[in-house]
Amino acid sequence: LNKAPVVSTGKAANTNSMMVWQPHGNKFFETFSFLPPLSDQEIARQVQYLLNNGWTPCIEFESAEKAYCDSHGWTGIDYNVNAGYYDNRYWVMWKLPMYGCTNPEEVLQEVRACTRAFPECFIRVAGFDNIKQVQCSSFLAHRPTNDRTFAAVNARQAGDSQMGGGGGGGGW
Repeated sequence: LNKAPVVSTGKAANTNSMMVWQPHGNKFFETFSFLPPLSDQEIARQVQYLLNNGWTPCIEFESAEKAYCDSHGWTGIDYNVNAGYYDNRYWVMWKLPMYGCTNPEEVLQEVRACTRAFPECFIRVAGFDNIKQVQCSSFLAHRPTNDRTFAAVNARQAGDSQMGGGGGGGGW
């Protein structure tokens, strides 16, 4: 029996860096939603990543009531046997996808316009691959001012830690 060699980054030796995520009331969206809100500069860098990969930026928004998929919707499908399925996974699209976009500032201008029009909605930027016809990336660009679901990473973990954890769940 040949065993594969064990490779370690050395990080596992530091148990203080490990976390157990709170399994209930710990709401997330997509990439980076566990971080504090992104600045315009950080959003621009993420948009540049989308553009560098040849993906088309698209801005979407949704109200807090519909943005999270807390249940699997009205269909009654048993999600225990249909992993990955949930209703209301699509948000409203802001205008059309930004085909031909070459500058992150164009996307930032549209995010700002969407925020002005719908300040109490969540807004995300998605990157679509027009060849493979799939969404490759998305991230939250705006949270409503009344959003109470954001919690720092150390408030999203179970148990005690030196980082000040001890549970939490984003205000739920």
